[in-house]
Amino acid sequence: QVQLVESGGGLVQPGGSLRLSCAASGSIFSINAMGWYRQAPGKQRELVATITSAGSTNYADSVKDRFTISRDNAKNTVYLQMNSLKPEETAVYYCKALIIRYGSKVYNDYWGQGTQVTVSS
Repeated sequence: QVQLVESGGGLVQPGGSLRLSCAASGSIFSINAMGWYRQAPGKQRELVATITSAGSTNYADSVKDRFTISRDNAKNTVYLQMNSLKPEETAVYYCKALIIRYGSKVYNDYWGQGTQVTVSS
């Protein structure tokens, strides 16, 4: 079994900051890329940022220079620091990880349950 558990969501005013965390646990042999996605009401889920095991990052254009993704490989945890948040970024934020389980030879995607981020005054 593999679990991804997000935390850190909540209500923040426009221009404010939040830091999301996502910890992977269970029968994990190796984690490759980890990332954050978001889904606003009535919209498709979209990529926010990804990070490889070596630390290479990729961001959606809309969040560059405001969001920072990082990870702690020893803790199997990925973070998303979000600054200068906008109301239109209200969404459920999900983490995803590409994981090889013990006893397996292939990577599979695993998703967290999501954490709500609401940007409102």
